[in-house]
Amino acid sequence: MAAPTSALMSSPQTTRPPEATAAPPRLLGVLFLGTLLAALDIAVVGPALPALREAFALSERSVAWTFTAFVLANLAGLPITSALADRVGRRRVYLACVAVFAAGTLLVALAPSFGVLLAGRVVQGLGASGIFPVATAVIGDAFPPERRGRAVGLLGSVFGVAFLIGPALAGIVLAFASWRWVFALSLPLAAVVYTLAARRLPESRAETARPFDAAGTIALVALLVSLVVGLSGLDASGLSASVARPAVWGPLGLAVVLVLALGVIERRAAAPLLRPGLVARRPVQIACVLAVGAGVVEATFVLLSAYSVVAFGVEKSAASYLLLPLVGGVALGAPLAGRTLDRVGVRPVVLTATALIVLGMAAIAAAPTLGLHIAATVVLGLGLSGVLGSSLSYIFLAEAGRDERAVAQGLSTIFLSVGQLTGAALLAALAASATDSEAGYRLGFGVVAVGAAALVVAALFLPRTSTGRVQR
Repeated sequence: MAAPTSALMSSPQTTRPPEATAAPPRLLGVLFLGTLLAALDIAVVGPALPALREAFALSERSVAWTFTAFVLANLAGLPITSALADRVGRRRVYLACVAVFAAGTLLVALAPSFGVLLAGRVVQGLGASGIFPVATAVIGDAFPPERRGRAVGLLGSVFGVAFLIGPALAGIVLAFASWRWVFALSLPLAAVVYTLAARRLPESRAETARPFDAAGTIALVALLVSLVVGLSGLDASGLSASVARPAVWGPLGLAVVLVLALGVIERRAAAPLLRPGLVARRPVQIACVLAVGAGVVEATFVLLSAYSVVAFGVEKSAASYLLLPLVGGVALGAPLAGRTLDRVGVRPVVLTATALIVLGMAAIAAAPTLGLHIAATVVLGLGLSGVLGSSLSYIFLAEAGRDERAVAQGLSTIFLSVGQLTGAALLAALAASATDSEAGYRLGFGVVAVGAAALVVAALFLPRTSTGRVQR
């Protein structure tokens, strides 16, 4: 999964205590552990889905809400925690977010029903919405400019670490214990993070807080909920007929109306979530399309474990390990893509990466054996690594002015979330409604492969680049 951005935490000036300027390594260690807390929760959800589906007798369509509820709450919480941190202080909000996340985790682990579990996931998402953004804001407050990039890069690497150890950890737990322990094991880490943060995090707040775009946030969340609900009603056995049902076209039609309303709201907002002048630039528009596509592909990660159980007869406890080759592809490709960007520019890198995504998704949809499936996931990981992170940041930073860089990075989180939500809803709906679950999954992966081909076309319209800057 892509790391959430700290963009919405940006503010013109911050006040910080004198001792914060030293920025001891222990402070970065606390922030690292906090980010790991939130990232591990994302990493273990996919492996836990087959057990959740069995425990609560759920369909693929229903169990996907375990992921969807978290992402929606996380996205809704970002601007709220940003505004609060600017006004009442980073340390207080960080501690509150860790406590809220822990409360949500406990609720999930003890959930007697799926409805209670979803409520816990919402609470977790709201808590997690402030952990990474506040951490990066603390770095901006406490670290000197020449050390900030390295420190933020270290926090970003936590998500790679989480996805390397998370599936393996979930597999071990599921082999010997209930799915509840997959979530409960993060509670001791939450206690450690809270204790250390209470002792070591400096207090700081913005001298001039950014206005909170409440109307834009409400419209965006309502738009995403409508989109997810509409897509969740699709039926693989009769796509055209299902689109004609009010339960599908009604929410999707509302989503279209909300897109138009969001555009009007953002043009009038004092501090919009989506800055219209920035989004109007063609490279930024293409980057947003790429972010949505990458988010859709990321959503397949959540369902790959369940698919391997259905298609290849893999044990639920072992299915989580099958994500490791995919994450290995991401880990291998990410530094390679980063180095190549400065040499050849963004367009060749993104073109190659999107082509690999198409190849990987198509191979996953058609792979007849487990070995070929695993090889296809490695190709998919290599391709995704060339779009996420460095490439998107490269485009956004090159196109944004100095005062727009934080907002530009925020667009990446928003559009990635759009892709994750729509992808999870679409794939789950197709898998659940097909007469054969395996066929439904394969159809969903094939649809994603076809959609990924549009990313290749979009990449062709990226401007030519030189080392370090997009040429306009």
